[in-house]
Amino acid sequence: MLTVRQFCFNPLSENTYLLHNEAGDAIIIDPGCYSELEEKQLVDFMQQQHLTPKFLLNTHCHLDHVFGNRFVYEKWNLVPYIHPNEQLVHDRAEEAGKRWNLPFRKYDGLFQYIREGDRIGLPGDELIVIEAPGHSPGHVCFYKPDQHFLIGGDVLFRRSIGRTDLPGGNHQQLLNSIRQQLFTLPPETKVYPGHMDTTTIGEEIKHNPFLAGQD
Repeated sequence: MLTVRQFCFNPLSENTYLLHNEAGDAIIIDPGCYSELEEKQLVDFMQQQHLTPKFLLNTHCHLDHVFGNRFVYEKWNLVPYIHPNEQLVHDRAEEAGKRWNLPFRKYDGLFQYIREGDRIGLPGDELIVIEAPGHSPGHVCFYKPDQHFLIGGDVLFRRSIGRTDLPGGNHQQLLNSIRQQLFTLPPETKVYPGHMDTTTIGEEIKHNPFLAGQD
């Protein structure tokens, strides 16, 4: 069974997730740590809980979700797992940081690629990859069916959805991803989003104003 720990990092208030099991093995998802203080916060928690990170996963590669990729790689030698359609987004992240006045050095090594239906994670605690493009071209979510939770990135928020005005965004594609990929999950599925508070699939089916009346 996986325990989910959430950290809120960087000036864009991004949610970084740390999933760990009873054996002390862990998965880092979307490390957004921007400052040395935030990096220390992540390391200190690992040490206090006696955790060993085994995987680094990215839902997508917008700058606020990859600020910490280089640090995690250099600290624990973890290669990021991304969807291949996010490669170009990642390649442009450092330039985007300059435009946002958030300069950083991006990870510049190799990647492992993941696609729809792949299973990745710890023995007995694998996550299923769900492709959900629209916010970005190769956005994925990570689903744990037996524990009824989804690490959703910037696709679905509480009473909201991800923005689509950034390069590679597509509003109709995002709506399709939500309805066809996420709203087919059980209503009790807890959604851990890339920003703001958690929600559930059932709550958003009933109350999300961006999906009202969509067929």
